[in-house]
Amino acid sequence: MARLILNGKSAQLPAVRQAVFACREAGEDIDVRVTWERGDAECMAQQAGRDGVERVIAGGGDGTVNEVVNGLMRLSPEQRPGLGILPLGSANDLATSLGLSLKAEAALRSALQFPLRRIDVPRLDDRYFLNMATCGFGAEITSSTPEALKRLLGGGAYSLIAAVKAWDYRLYPGVLRWEGGERRAKLFLLAIGNGRQSGGGQVLAPDAMLNDGLLDVLLLHNVTSLAELRAMRRELAERPSRSRYVDAFRTDGLAFEAEQALPLTLDGEPLQRRRFQVTVSPGALALAAPPECALFSRPS
Repeated sequence: MARLILNGKSAQLPAVRQAVFACREAGEDIDVRVTWERGDAECMAQQAGRDGVERVIAGGGDGTVNEVVNGLMRLSPEQRPGLGILPLGSANDLATSLGLSLKAEAALRSALQFPLRRIDVPRLDDRYFLNMATCGFGAEITSSTPEALKRLLGGGAYSLIAAVKAWDYRLYPGVLRWEGGERRAKLFLLAIGNGRQSGGGQVLAPDAMLNDGLLDVLLLHNVTSLAELRAMRRELAERPSRSRYVDAFRTDGLAFEAEQALPLTLDGEPLQRRRFQVTVSPGALALAAPPECALFSRPS
């Protein structure tokens, strides 16, 4: 049996209703739960595990997926259902990276029928995420983009807000630590990738894998002028592992301590922290994904 946990904003979409009816007519055993307010999807995912549901499908945007993942990860591994994704948001960064269809019926059939593959689940303090955590500039963009603009422009809304805010950016001084490394920097942007893209299509961790037990970290730092901002963009396009404004590396955990609270997002969901620690649980969840998905490393 499968259970679709559907964001309430999408419950009346004709394409979603038609997709559910079509899958049922094709013999799929699927029931539907609809959220009313923040936190509902997390509670519903936990209950699905207690009910013995085999596969939970998150129907909504990246934030809905994040809530469902947090609910599933509160369960014991033996109770934890597999996860499918029905992408219905404005950005759908994880679904796009996975190569999932954005058409409701095709996506729902895939969520029900694709094989389940083990993936890593990162955790920032007490909150889990599946795709990416961002801090600093990227988080400011995500949290300040109006919902109406996201509905109008989709992922392009983030690029528009980023272009406006780039003229008035802030830096967040602090210390980043990981096994074998430490970096004191004035943070412009920190991206911690399990997946590859964030902010409606911005590829920040192009080589990230969902099942390698590691986090792909991108640090952009110490930019003090618009000229240096342009130089940083050039370095980022070249993707050096370390340069004047760009650091990129892999690790199984890291911590950051800032001089002041800074904005974060976990799969697009906003937070604020002055300090935090990120760890990763290898193979903690099973995800319905295409057999040839590029986000999975091949066994050696």
